[in-house]
Amino acid sequence: MTTDMCPCGSGKTLASCCGPLLSGLANAETAEALMRSRYSAYVTLNISYLKDTLWPKNRTGFDETATMQWARENHWTGLTVLQVHGGETADREGTVLFEAKFLAAGKLHTHRELSRFRKKAGRWYYVEAIPA
Repeated sequence: MTTDMCPCGSGKTLASCCGPLLSGLANAETAEALMRSRYSAYVTLNISYLKDTLWPKNRTGFDETATMQWARENHWTGLTVLQVHGGETADREGTVLFEAKFLAAGKLHTHRELSRFRKKAGRWYYVEAIPA
């Protein structure tokens, strides 16, 4: 893990970027950092991290088996952050607009999402996708 490039596209190594978040050694300092780490969790099949970083009230509907199957069936090819609003260390809420590219059944797909994040007790959580 020390020299592998981080899947989130930051240009840093996994160990100096999303790795400490995915392993539970650190929490995301910003909404964007959490969004990037969640993308990396899909790439690395760290489904428990996806559940742990969901807003607590939204965890009951999370299907770990289906999420793992979907993540395994796709080949993740890149993440582009398009816009960030709020979500800094002093904020309590923020949004991140991003595009994640992946290959599924031999076709390239783009998932574009405006995500809402909220901080509780000093920790960022993914709340929901906001309809565009």
